[in-house]
Amino acid sequence: MSSSGIQDGGRDSRPVYRRIAEDIRGQVERGSLGAGDRLPTIRALASELGVNRDTISLAYEALAAEGLVESVVGRGTFVRRSPREPERGEEPIALSLAPQVEQLIAMENARPRFGVAEDVVALHSLIPDPSFYPVEEFRRCLNRVLSKGGAELFLYGAPQGHPGLREVIAGRLRAAGIELSSENVVLCHGASQGIALAIRLFTDVGDCVAVEAPTYHNVLATLAGLGLRPAPVAMDAEGPDLDALDRVLARPEVKAFYTIPTFHNPMGTTTSLRHRERLLEIAARHGTPVIEDGYEMDLRYSGRSVPSLAALDGRGLVVLLSSFSKSLFPGLRIGSLALRGRGVEGLVALKHATDLSDSMPLQAALEEFLRSGAYDKHLARLRRALRGRRDVMLEALEEKLPEGTRFTRPDGGYQVWVELPFEIDTRDLLADAARAGVLFAPGSQFLPEPGASRCLRLTIARASEEEIRQGVAVLGRLIEERRAAKPAAREAASVNV
Repeated sequence: MSSSGIQDGGRDSRPVYRRIAEDIRGQVERGSLGAGDRLPTIRALASELGVNRDTISLAYEALAAEGLVESVVGRGTFVRRSPREPERGEEPIALSLAPQVEQLIAMENARPRFGVAEDVVALHSLIPDPSFYPVEEFRRCLNRVLSKGGAELFLYGAPQGHPGLREVIAGRLRAAGIELSSENVVLCHGASQGIALAIRLFTDVGDCVAVEAPTYHNVLATLAGLGLRPAPVAMDAEGPDLDALDRVLARPEVKAFYTIPTFHNPMGTTTSLRHRERLLEIAARHGTPVIEDGYEMDLRYSGRSVPSLAALDGRGLVVLLSSFSKSLFPGLRIGSLALRGRGVEGLVALKHATDLSDSMPLQAALEEFLRSGAYDKHLARLRRALRGRRDVMLEALEEKLPEGTRFTRPDGGYQVWVELPFEIDTRDLLADAARAGVLFAPGSQFLPEPGASRCLRLTIARASEEEIRQGVAVLGRLIEERRAAKPAAREAASVNV
């Protein structure tokens, strides 16, 4: 078993278990290991590479999850499959994927995946707890619109989306101080499509988009898929560093700025009114459009609301993205983009070229759900539950995490950002936590540029109050164990050198 590149981790920020797994995968793909070949025992390979046995165990588990190897009790771990041999007379063809796709594959492979039990404490998830879903109320709304609309609802709709739902959304935006009409609203398949459409509106292949660091990881994937590059803007306690933003937007290749000013993902923070006003002044001076992701704007459960960037925008710079995926249920796949000027025409053209039409039955049902008052009743219940979970999370973090740990205190949304008081790659901590039945999102997942992070994101979306207490207690124990092990690890490293 080759150990080249595994022990020398100074230039490679990936967790050790993942480097070991990729080394074995490479040997299978090159034919050095074939179907049926037995891998070294965990004990033997750990001794050969000078790593902990748990590290080898995690590497084998990751390969088993891909279907590449299988473990047979009492016999060992064996290669399960190998590249298919071409049949007689058949020439193998190596298909070339687009560079953007290769980059997306690399990003997907870098995301941590663990085969864990169903009773895992899911502190990593931003999928709302299904126990909150108002399924019956929505079903009644769907039945009513199907009875009234009949077969016409199953035809293609206008690319801009269902007119009744656009009107209701525009009314809610006006109530929030955003003076727009239904003609300024374009519906989309959730926030993910909305992000892609808004970015495409202003960019071409090779351009840059300014993003916060850290930021929502899926926007980084969107940029990669579109052949674009992120231009990072550091975050501090106040939000994106405005001096840094000024410098980044001065670069001619930077065509837009993507920001999450309210209940930031992953940090959970909300910027002040003054910060927002200064941000818009900077964007206006450079003539740079601002994509405001308001995907959790309906989920405030404490503190005073702050006007959105769109409400403060008097120049038509802001594209506001909204979604019902986090406030209602993600299976609807309904979001909206709101903006002024010719951008509306551009978004409609992009939407039409992308998918022709949305689901008119679901959009009509959502209009009914909003008009009936059921959505606001649901929000009231959801906000109460989330505030309770938030309070439990903050209390548990104060009690269970080491002294010196810093964490945000969100006024809404699902996420809390935690910064540990010593140097650690939280991707490695995640491996320990997953084995103990707790999941979180490591900070490196949200960085525009690869690298280790001692931060992590915890969420209150799926876990109950008791699960939150349990999960944070487990994390506190594992963090203390990691900190206690650091002097020993440094001593061992000096011996290896």
